[in-house]
Amino acid sequence: MWIQKIVELSPRHRGIHLVTDELIAAIPELSQIRVGMFHALLQHTSASLSINENADPDVRADLEMAVDRIAPENWPYVHTCEGPDDMPAHIKAAFLGCSVSIPIREGRLCLGTWQGIYLGEHRNRAGRRRVVVTLAGEG
Repeated sequence: MWIQKIVELSPRHRGIHLVTDELIAAIPELSQIRVGMFHALLQHTSASLSINENADPDVRADLEMAVDRIAPENWPYVHTCEGPDDMPAHIKAAFLGCSVSIPIREGRLCLGTWQGIYLGEHRNRAGRRRVVVTLAGEG
């Protein structure tokens, strides 16, 4: 069985946001898959998708602080036509990535106890973000 959907995530402020439940809610077919694979691709170059700890919100704040230090807005970037947060957003997205793949077992994502899927929103004013979610597996 193959299923593919485009999920539109609501606009978010700059930061690291847990989106696991929002993605799962958009694909009720997940419960029909006994063994398979979940793949999510974010169709943007100034935001990111990653997996990290989902229990303590301080992790999100610390991740945001760390990526801001990796790519600060006050560097003399050449690509600045979309504002001072644009090139740093591209760098952060390149470091964190734009896709995740997670095994499916008995209708559930095989995330670890403390793992969740994060959207890294790296722009100050971003709109909706599109994620192509693909499920492949056997029922």
